[in-house]
Formats: sequence, structure tokens, C-alpha cells
Amino acid sequence: MSQTPDSAVHAYIERHRAAFLDDLAGWLRIPSVSAQPEHAPDVRRSADWLAGKLTATGFPVAEVWPTPGAPAVYAEWPSGDPEAPTVLVYGHHDVQPAAREDGWDTDPFEPVVRGNRLHARGAADDKGQVFFHTLGVRAHLAATGRTAPAVNLKLLIEGEEESGSPNFRALVEEHADRLAADAVIVSDTGMWSEDTPTVCTGMRGLAECEIRLYGPDQDIHSGSFGGAVPNPATAAARLVAALHDEHGRVAVPGFYDGVVELTERERALFAELPFDEAEWLRTAKSHAAHGEAGYSTLERIWARPTAEVNGIGGGYQGAGSKTIIPSSAVVKLSFRLVAGQDLGAVEKAVQDWAERQAPAGIRLEIDFSPGTRPCLTPLDHPALQSVARAMGRAFDKPVRFTREGGSGPAADLQEVLGAPVLFLGISVPSDGWHAPNEKVELDLLFKGVETSAHLWSDLAENWRPAPC
Repeated sequence: MSQTPDSAVHAYIERHRAAFLDDLAGWLRIPSVSAQPEHAPDVRRSADWLAGKLTATGFPVAEVWPTPGAPAVYAEWPSGDPEAPTVLVYGHHDVQPAAREDGWDTDPFEPVVRGNRLHARGAADDKGQVFFHTLGVRAHLAATGRTAPAVNLKLLIEGEEESGSPNFRALVEEHADRLAADAVIVSDTGMWSEDTPTVCTGMRGLAECEIRLYGPDQDIHSGSFGGAVPNPATAAARLVAALHDEHGRVAVPGFYDGVVELTERERALFAELPFDEAEWLRTAKSHAAHGEAGYSTLERIWARPTAEVNGIGGGYQGAGSKTIIPSSAVVKLSFRLVAGQDLGAVEKAVQDWAERQAPAGIRLEIDFSPGTRPCLTPLDHPALQSVARAMGRAFDKPVRFTREGGSGPAADLQEVLGAPVLFLGISVPSDGWHAPNEKVELDLLFKGVETSAHLWSDLAENWRPAPC
């Protein structure tokens, strides 16, 4: 009896399961911690290891790309079909710091399988989710009888994501011609739960700033001068109080300009997810939901822009009292942005607003950190539908849609390359990204392999991008 494409994919994966896990464990043993300078040689070793493994997988091109910081890995495998779409897979090979004394049950860089879980730093974030594409493309070839993928397949695996991607945009701009793609697949993400496979359709952007307020040239006596000169700590408190209105909306004029509003279909799809707000609050270590009026909790964290006070300080902070008017105060703010908002316009609006909050006699300085732009792919985009179908085949379940409340470098790929960004990830919240005992569920990891194996044929069969 001949095999179906699905059964052929599954059989190939099962035959190569043990070797795949052995290889992944070898990669996980490399402590590629980009944030710690002493591990810079390990990050380079991780890049070299991956480039070699991609060559062994069959990629005719696999290169290590240097940056002023940690190296990235690039690979490509042409389809041979002049009409095939070109797809770029993004992920990262660097990991968060980890040490046994942080609370790990075992050495974080010595992978261990307990039950059906693989524990190691990077198992889920992000080496496991990068590496499943290597077995996925081989299963795709075995099931279809092809000698090259059905799409022009490219990979860009960053080495500094856990350090804020300081050199990533410049790298993408430098190599934009080679990275050109019709779609970008980000495999540095997760899904709702083990029982609810989901595809993320977008990420929020991020703007961050530090506002410093200066009053007297030194701390002064509050009895001799209080009530007669402006207090920078009071000005900081008033600035923070003015950040939102009584409905939880950001009160910065122009902040909402261009925001792409949720459609009724998107709101309905969010509402279908099995969301338990009480459980979510327990995870958040919080006691009540709060935010912009008129939106659900999921809508607030996925699809609405926000402003948060990350820190506020000024004046005496020691034991007891010190009756002064402080000479300065500081406020740290962050703004999550959604599709349609322009990062530069938001930063200017925040600066103009902050300067208007300062009373006479208070000097204000504001500095912005490098920002991240939001990205969003419409639900009806054919490439997004291919991802959903491929995942549905692997999981044999309906696939639902989410967004990501956090931010990442995916928007740089979208902006520089002009390609839609799609998210394919199998990690679940319990995997413990950045935490002790990080793990990946092995059943889900191999569902990721299956999804990858199905995706390339689905894209080639159902999406032919319009010529430029």
C-alpha cells in the first residue's frame, strides 16, 4: 500500500527522530550566551556548528556572517522552479545566561530528557525551533521525491537576539539583496497551549525613553524653600499622572494616529480562545485586570498600544526622613506600538508632550533607546493561510490565531525586505523561556517538524506572489 504525503512525512520523521535529538543536544551543549563577553567564542562556535549542520542537511549555501557583535548564519536552497515563492526563515542561535545556581535541577547546558520533555537552555528559545526546520525540509523532500524544496528556501539565524539585536537591522540592510523574499517565517514564537495550536499574526513594536527633570542646582531645605520653588519629584509625579486619561487611554496627543483597529472577525477569533482570566491573573501575580476601556484583556495585550511607567525616582530614598527638595527626578517609560503607528512620530509626540508637562523652573531632558517597529499580517493573506493549513495537518486540529504582545526584530525584516512576516512556533507558556529548567515538549517539537515539512509544498501550490 502506497503512503500518503502525510504518512510519508511522519514515517521519515520517526526513522530520524533519535539522530535529530542527538544533533540538537550537541548544539544545546554550546553555551552561546551573547550577553556575556566570556562566551563570545561559544557564540561563534554555535554559528559554525549550525552552518556545518545546514550544509550536511543539503543546503548548497551555508555561511557565517560577521557583525560588529555576534555572528549570524545564512543559508539558501534554491527550488529550481522559476515561479516558486521565496521564503526566509528567521530565528536565533544565541541564548539567555544560565547557571545551575539560578535554580536549575541539572546543568543548563547538558541536555536531559525527563519524561517527554527535553530540558536545556535554548531547547525552546530558540535552538529547538530553529533546528526543527532541518528535519522538516528533509522530510519534505523524502515525501515529495524532490531533490530541492518546493520553495526557494533561505534561513537567517541571528546571534544577538537575546542581547537586543543591536546589529540586526544593519545586517539585513547590508545583505538585503541576498535576503530578498516573498515571505518571512519567524520561528521564535509559541502557541496558545498543547491542546490549542495557534498561529501568531503580528507583534507589537516598542519605544522606550528616560525622562530626567532638574530643578534646584542642588538638594535644598524644604522648610526654607518648600512651596516657593518647583520640585522636580512633584513634576515627575504629575507627568506620570498625566500619561493616561480616566478611561485608560494614553493621553499623549497624536499617540493613536494611524492605529489599525481590530476587525470584528479578529475580535471574534480572540474571543474563541479558551482564556481563563483568573488563571491569567495568577500567572501575572496580579489581583485585577485593568486597561483601556472597551477592550478585552487579550485585545489589550495583543492589539492595542500602551504606555507603562517602568520606573520613577528622585530625592531621598534612605531610612528615615530627609526634609529636602531634590535637585532632580527621573521617569522611565515604555510604549508598545501596534500596526499603523510610526515609531518616529510616536517618539516626537511623546517628547513634545513631556516638554509641555514641565513647569517653569524645571528643565527636562529625554532620551529614547533604539526602538522596534510593529508588524501585522492580514488574516486573509495566502501565505498565512498556508502556515495555518500546514499546522492543522500536523496537529490534526483546527488552528486558531493570536498576536504577540511583546516585540522583536521581525518588523525590521518586514520593513527592509517589504515582505509579510508569518510566525511558526510550537513552544508553550510552560516551556520557561529565560527561566530555570527551560524545556521543550518533544511531541510538539516533532509537530513543528511536520508543519515545516508540509508548509513548503502548500506555499508552492497555493501562493504565487505577483511579480514586482
